[in-house]
Amino acid sequence: MNDIRNTVSARQLAHAPWRKSTRSQTSNCVEVAPLGAGPAVVALRDSKDPSGPVLLFNRAGWLGFVGAAKDGQFDLN
Repeated sequence: MNDIRNTVSARQLAHAPWRKSTRSQTSNCVEVAPLGAGPAVVALRDSKDPSGPVLLFNRAGWLGFVGAAKDGQFDLN
């Protein structure tokens, strides 16, 4: 399996076009950034900690994550 962690530099993440989710609330915010071509195509982070950890997704992983979120698989209720 290709490890996408080594395909994205700190500089690339710092200059990525981060967008906050429209569903975010005051204290529960996430941001997403498209990374373009390559193994890692989307990055996700906590907007309260922009220099903290980042989740990297390849295309299939991102589509699976979004689909699961839409299906309610991550709902806390």
